[in-house]
Amino acid sequence: MNHITKYLLAAAFAASLGSCKKSLDLDIENPNRVDESNFWKTSTHALQGINAVYGNFYRNGPSRWLPYYMDVRSDDGYSTSPWNELRSISGLNITNFSFEVQAETWGHHWRGVYRANQVITNVPGIDMDVATRDRYVGEAKFLRAWYYYNLVTIWGNIPLILEPSQPNDKPAQVAQAQVWAQIEKDLTEAAAALPTAYTGDEIGRATKGSAYGLLGRSYLQQGKNQQAADALVWLVTGPGAALYGLIPTYYDNFRHTTENNRESVFEIQFKLRPENGGDDGPTSNVGTSRAPFFAPPGHGFNDANMHRWVLNEFHQERTVGGQRDPRLAVTALYDSTDVGGPNTTLVYGSSFTSKNYDAGTRSRVWYRKYLNDELRINEFEVFNGPKNFRSIRYADVLLMYAEALNNLGRTIEAYPFVDRVRERAGLAKLSVARPGLSQAAFLRQLMHERITELTGESTRWNDLARWGYFDDATKLAELKARDPEFINFDKPGKKYMPIPQSEIDINPNLIQNEAYR
Repeated sequence: MNHITKYLLAAAFAASLGSCKKSLDLDIENPNRVDESNFWKTSTHALQGINAVYGNFYRNGPSRWLPYYMDVRSDDGYSTSPWNELRSISGLNITNFSFEVQAETWGHHWRGVYRANQVITNVPGIDMDVATRDRYVGEAKFLRAWYYYNLVTIWGNIPLILEPSQPNDKPAQVAQAQVWAQIEKDLTEAAAALPTAYTGDEIGRATKGSAYGLLGRSYLQQGKNQQAADALVWLVTGPGAALYGLIPTYYDNFRHTTENNRESVFEIQFKLRPENGGDDGPTSNVGTSRAPFFAPPGHGFNDANMHRWVLNEFHQERTVGGQRDPRLAVTALYDSTDVGGPNTTLVYGSSFTSKNYDAGTRSRVWYRKYLNDELRINEFEVFNGPKNFRSIRYADVLLMYAEALNNLGRTIEAYPFVDRVRERAGLAKLSVARPGLSQAAFLRQLMHERITELTGESTRWNDLARWGYFDDATKLAELKARDPEFINFDKPGKKYMPIPQSEIDINPNLIQNEAYR
């Protein structure tokens, strides 16, 4: 008799006793079941545990939906989705707080926290190689910080859970400063424990540079400029400067054939596999499902669009050779992605002209980064993309470091790091094109530089938040002029999303964010 049949029969026998006046407890331990009572015993368990934290990246929340919160909700994007609830995220007029996208983005981030907590709590007690053990814990702390960074910037008021959750837990929210302090602590400890690089199949795991990059980003987001500069200096002028740099061709940061290159500080790994099914199993999909939702009509669901004002940012300057900024063709799919215009611009293998978008007005623009237009003729029903997501790029590190220095009044020192990013794009050095900028003017220039370098890479919403655009009436008017959806930004609290109502219903200790009560 096989084990499955054996235990099914035992369960049936136990159920048959339910009608007797005197019940009998039948508690038979399944020797084949793996659970917390017999896991976390070996180095193999430790490896499986940390891999499960990375495996959470393949779920919809971190992979498919995060760009809607960070890009499309921002002033550079909007949605024309027929799915009203999805459209309401970018429209800033959400009413169904618990719909699928909300529930998955919230839930899958907490699943990542839970898995990281399991590793951090249990792996230190395993008898195994100490260096490897400490590295796994360091990776888990980095990943926990990554999830908490998104949670606190999307939802604001959240719980802080640092131990493996139990079914009856009902955690309350804590002050945001407490969450940020934990992020800083996790990343500082991760940086001390993680190696500078990996080889072979280990490439893609969190490194010391990953920890310093996210730590610098976290400090900068809070306005802790000196701490941000101190964290990022390891990458920019410290030991990490020999490991990282800008690669010659900008487009290579978004190809699946040039992944994990010198510019990658932390890169989420995706892989095209034929199985494409299930969660947490041998045939699980380990690709990204982002592209179908961002692709234009006829090739995807057309749920996300880019505002055309972004194109004008690229046209402000020509390269030193008199050409158009080459980053534009990588960033945007529109009527002139190819400089030859709509007849030579290809949309999944056919000319833009042949598509007749918008009844011939040709005004539509789509985010091109992370589409598979050079690989496929369409994205429909193919939720299995091979392109890694570059969560932290070195160009972003350089611009963040320049911003921190400028905020500290060290504007002259900040110029060289912006120069490096511009030179890779073929533009004149900023120190030549616009020398002697004031601190305020330099920050405004950095805002432009981040648009042309990073649009579509899930940095824009937090950039706007950091620069005070959601808390200042004059700056908010700028957003409304660029993106009419911001007319719905009628309360300062709307810089955060509502907590899914389904979570509040089962946890009385959660309080809905003020703008949505």
